[in-house]
Amino acid sequence: MTASPTRTVLAAGLLMALIALTGCGGGESPATPPDAKADAGQAEAGHDDAHDEHEAPERTTIAAAMAEQAGIRVAPVVTGTIADEHDVQGLLTPVDGRVAQVMARFPGPIRSLRANVGDRVRAGQVLASIESNLSLTTYTVSAPISGVVLARQAQVGGVAGEGSPLFEIGDLSTLWVDLHIFGNDTQHITAGVPVTVSRMTDGVSQATTLERVLPGTATASQSTVARATLRNDDGQWRPGAAVKARIVVATTQAAQVVPLSALQTMDGKDVVFVREGDTYTARPVTLGARDANTVEVRGGLALGENVVVAQSYVVKADIGKAGAAHEH
Repeated sequence: MTASPTRTVLAAGLLMALIALTGCGGGESPATPPDAKADAGQAEAGHDDAHDEHEAPERTTIAAAMAEQAGIRVAPVVTGTIADEHDVQGLLTPVDGRVAQVMARFPGPIRSLRANVGDRVRAGQVLASIESNLSLTTYTVSAPISGVVLARQAQVGGVAGEGSPLFEIGDLSTLWVDLHIFGNDTQHITAGVPVTVSRMTDGVSQATTLERVLPGTATASQSTVARATLRNDDGQWRPGAAVKARIVVATTQAAQVVPLSALQTMDGKDVVFVREGDTYTARPVTLGARDANTVEVRGGLALGENVVVAQSYVVKADIGKAGAAHEH
């Protein structure tokens, strides 16, 4: 059936009215209520916030094989202790009673010397032969202890006097470390507390226990001397060398701790990276006390959650790259 001209005109008029009401072509509909405009603006703002959040992601995905190759390691959040530590310096010295002088028994010319400085010798080993001026016979001088030759005061052809020192031998298998303590630290550092001593040459450390605090004061430095014993298994702890030490005065229990290596800063906040599967998420945390290795976490984590404890900066960089890539 063919539409009548009158119906066609009515339909065209209705279509034009609808276009005007909907604001087609960019014009604003005069019939739009103010409340509807506000709602639309809020919706648009919400969309922008979501877009901004998407532009700055706080998580990234790293495949397990790639994480292993990058050296990323995780460990669970655990309970632990925070140590009250004091950093001091000290000197290594031989242990009293473990240094011996090798003496000539009778005066006379030295016919031979069989050890040099640095040689290891054993107790009873012959070190020199001397011709006695009294008997005109040659006698030998032996090492009284096992150890290392620290000094040699004689030369072949020289004359040894009666009781004159020929060698000094030290048993350096263990050494004393004398630590110098100043100020208020002297009031609460006592015997029996743990101490970790580090070589300045290569940073190698050894844990030991403070044995005693000496009653006197070191004249030159006006410090109190605290003493501990070190094993010298590798022979690299040398008498007279300066060392660093960390004395643990007390420890405090903490409900949650993570290694300092887990911490990073993002947008001015302390964060750690929590791993779930292959996803690493930046988690803001509230921190408490810390020591040289560990920090207390007072908020933001739960016991048992796996956090990145090695190469955390790699995860931070990957999150940064993800955000930069999205901006472009």
